[in-house]
Amino acid sequence: MIDDAHYPPRPTGPLGRQPKPASAAEAEFLAIGDGAHTWLVEAASAGTSRIKTKMAQAVDPTRLHGHTRVDWALGHAATYGRFADGDPASILAAHPPGQRRRADDAHSLQPGTAAWSRLGADR
Repeated sequence: MIDDAHYPPRPTGPLGRQPKPASAAEAEFLAIGDGAHTWLVEAASAGTSRIKTKMAQAVDPTRLHGHTRVDWALGHAATYGRFADGDPASILAAHPPGQRRRADDAHSLQPGTAAWSRLGADR
């Protein structure tokens, strides 16, 4: 399940840094969404190396996962300062769609204990 929280609006004026694509590859990256914009601004601000290579690596997963999930992963990577090779892919892999579980009064996230209940039982 993807977190539906949106990114805060970009400030206006000199603080509203808007990346402008200089090539078709950059335009394709920025077309992913606001998370991609945020990632690019934050990565550049952090002095991240090989930005163009990392941007290209982020475009490929959109064909498999879609723009929404990749944009979400890029936004989280930017928020947490994750600009290393493979960080957005790692974030995607750590949060697969439909795999979210929550604990409540009727269900625990603790692994089942059925195997332990058979310990010592006559066979």
